[in-house]
Order: sequence, then C-alpha cells, then structure tokens
Amino acid sequence: MTNMIDICGLCKSYGDVQAVRDLTFSVREGELFAFLGENGAGKSTTINIICTALAKDSGTVTVCGADIDREAERVRKAIGVVYQGSRLDGPLSVWDNLESRAALYGITGAEFRARVAELAERLDFQELLRRPLRKLSGGQRRRIDIARALLHRPRLLILDEPTTGLDPQTRKLLWQVVEDLRREEGLTVFLTTHYMEEAAQADSVIILDRGSIAAQGTPLELKNAWTGDHITLYNVSAGEVARLGLPAEELRDAFRITVPNTAAATELILAHPEIFRDYEIIKGCMDDVFLNVTGRNLEGGEGK
Repeated sequence: MTNMIDICGLCKSYGDVQAVRDLTFSVREGELFAFLGENGAGKSTTINIICTALAKDSGTVTVCGADIDREAERVRKAIGVVYQGSRLDGPLSVWDNLESRAALYGITGAEFRARVAELAERLDFQELLRRPLRKLSGGQRRRIDIARALLHRPRLLILDEPTTGLDPQTRKLLWQVVEDLRREEGLTVFLTTHYMEEAAQADSVIILDRGSIAAQGTPLELKNAWTGDHITLYNVSAGEVARLGLPAEELRDAFRITVPNTAAATELILAHPEIFRDYEIIKGCMDDVFLNVTGRNLEGGEGK
C-alpha cells in the first residue's frame, strides 16, 4: 500500500513559539487516520501546511507523491478540506455556493449538475438546493460543507472536527458517507476530532503534545500501551473485594478495579473464582489513552 501523505522533519514556528517540532509520519492510502491533540498542539498548523495554505520552516511534505513546495497546484487538486467553520457564503443558495466552488475546479454545466445530484442523494440535501445557506440548521450546513469538499472527487479528505455540535442522526449520516467513499473509491481520510469514539474507529492514530508526537499506533496498540483493563464486579461485598488486595472504585451497585492488561485480569479471576461470579472486563478507552499520554483532557484541563 502506498502512502498518501509523507512528512519528514516538519517544523514551524511563530516567533518564539514552536508550533510544530520535527514531525515525521506517514498516512497510508485509503486509511482513516486520526490526528489528535488539545487546542494549540499543532494540528491546525500541520493541516494548513499540508493544504499549502501555510509555509513551513523546514522539513519535507508530499501529498499523493507531489511535493507541496514544487507542485502545490497538484496537491490542492488532490485534497478536499472540511474546516471547523463553514467557508461558504450565507446569502447565497446551496446551489449557487456549490456551483461557484465547482467552477474553481473546472466543473461546470452538465458535469456539475450530475455531481451535485449525486452528492445531494448521498448527503440527503435535495430539498435544500435552492435555500439560502444562512437559513439552514448547523447539521444541514455541515452536509453542504462535506459536499463542497467532495465536488472534485479528491483522493484525500481532511476533516477538521467535522461533527462538533451535530446531532447524532447527522453524525451517523456523515460517517456513513465517508465510509462508503472509502470503500467505493479508496478515499483517504485525515481526521481531527474531540470525540474519542470517532478516533477509536481509525486505522492509525497520532497524539500531538505541544507540537511533537507523544504517541502513535493503532487504537488497540495505544490502549494496550497506555491503559489497563477495567473489571466491574457485581453482587459482591466490600469485604470480598478487599481480599483481592487492589484499589477498588465503589459504584452504585458494583465495584470496579483496574489491572494492567487482560492477562493480569485472567490470573486474578483464576485465583479467586469464588469472587468473580458476575463480572465484565472492558479495555481502557481512547479518552484514557489521551489523558495518560498528555496528562490533560482534550479541553486542556489537567489530568489526575
């Protein structure tokens, strides 16, 4: 499998502030790649450099095999971007917004009409085409933002916190469209998100901390490296739990203990079968990973 993005030794500073520090990583073609970090970690700076909207200080960046410095136009044609805030014009209708954006890629006439019809069906906005963008709800506008980014059939789709504030139904629709395009067209998706359940679906993850890579791997690799397993015990007494000799959190109708890994959980269960009459084991989640890697949650608060 070839790489859609190759970054080596990327650095970018704003005066005395080093926003990106010697980043080196790759994104494979066709994968869902999650790029995580609290606000100010360097995510937006990296994205803007990839999109050729911001000059880097040093390092190399290639997208679809094209160098961002020497072949910027080729890079831009390969990328579709959905930013946190809409880049469309509120007074214009949905149709006019999409038509003006499509023209920038040379998509006009019958080709434009066919592409809009296809995207409107995928994203369920056929009835919105003649409405002014400013009259739409947040979820409706997001669907149009996605359509704008997909007009020219990009090979790489960058989603910068695409589902923040959306209702569950719209979030589900957007992710279904993304997964369909990955399956049907081999679309590569570069995601930033504050929703860790979305990051947990990624093929690979990088966590940024103050401009540097703090951890990377698949979600499972990160969970195994940075979290333990949580065992919830039901129908047991405090005295029985105390016999395990481990710190326990008392819940409403259960106790929860944390062990380093599944092997440790198995050993504990085999050693005390009389206590493990009713229980469940759950791996640590991506929220746990992020907190343990950075010592902060995604809102920037300090961890315990």
